[in-house]
Amino acid sequence: MRDASIIAAFDFDGTISTTDTLRVFVRDTVGTPRFVASAVLASPWLIGAALRVVDRGTAKAAFLRASLGARTRAQLESDAQRFIAQRLPRLLRPEMLARLRQHRAMGHRIVLVSASPGLYLRLWAASVGVDAVLSTELAYDELGRFAGQFAEPNCWGPEKVRRLEAWWAASPPRVLFVYGDSRGDKEMAERADFAWIRGQGKLMPLPDADASRRAS
Repeated sequence: MRDASIIAAFDFDGTISTTDTLRVFVRDTVGTPRFVASAVLASPWLIGAALRVVDRGTAKAAFLRASLGARTRAQLESDAQRFIAQRLPRLLRPEMLARLRQHRAMGHRIVLVSASPGLYLRLWAASVGVDAVLSTELAYDELGRFAGQFAEPNCWGPEKVRRLEAWWAASPPRVLFVYGDSRGDKEMAERADFAWIRGQGKLMPLPDADASRRAS
């Protein structure tokens, strides 16, 4: 029986996937030579982000601007469909797919909260029964071409919590599970009742949320 008051929020890259899927998507889309050239062109922003003197979202947008250029929304959606069908399945962690299915079987709402683009995440999420995708969104110009920037702030760190709270609005979860793998998930994990961060122990058994809260 579905219990919409319990939410399981999953990061994607490094948590459900084994790697940074945005890099793989871009490389598969534009080819290795352009991928490398784009990294060189965007290196001032990328290095600045690594040194924490440039915002991560600004650096990511600079790289995508150099690599994807002015590809149309239709072209990118076609690229995303091909990526989901041919490449992404090999990058997913079986144990995390099993955990996602477990939450779904228990009737919990499942939300993907990721800094990667909704461009391809929404396609994948729909195929596995995820209820919502909160992600970084590309902006397009009046001709439907990638504008080289994002429609909203990069969905990372504190922005993940802001997106979650805006999504559930006046109906916050009674119980929140969070799964992540990096510094970008810290604030989201702190907001959770139950949190697991990759590298900080084995994947926890899925507890009886109601029993755990009664005991506390």
